[in-house]
Amino acid sequence: MKGKVIAVNISEKKGQIKKPIEKGNFIKDFGLEGDAHAGKWHRQISLLAQESIDKMKALGIEGLCTGKFAENITTEGIILHTIGVGSRIKAGEVVLEISQIGKECHHGCEVFKQVGKCIMPTEGIFAKVIEGGTIKAGDGIKVLQG
Repeated sequence: MKGKVIAVNISEKKGQIKKPIEKGNFIKDFGLEGDAHAGKWHRQISLLAQESIDKMKALGIEGLCTGKFAENITTEGIILHTIGVGSRIKAGEVVLEISQIGKECHHGCEVFKQVGKCIMPTEGIFAKVIEGGTIKAGDGIKVLQG
């Protein structure tokens, strides 16, 4: 499967909506430089497909844009939540290993407050950085194994 990166998003604090940046520097076994979720744990990077965001738009939720669900990488062309845990994907120069699909939703987070519903608990995926480098909007993304 192949797709592309729509946006790279960052926030300084956990639970905040992320803002798009021109390109991100992804550090091996750490995550996106300067992002609140970076660190030595299994959810260094979060990804969400534009197709998942479009599902929310179809429900009539307005004002949705990249980063609104606090995802680091917004993609298009790959249904991310169908990729298995342990699979590897390459985005730009970076190799990621899927570590978790979905998560518990914290109803006090900015996403839930502003949007009223969140798709990350079912369709967001999380990954560890296996090979570092840069990712920018327009870069290709593909499943290496899975």
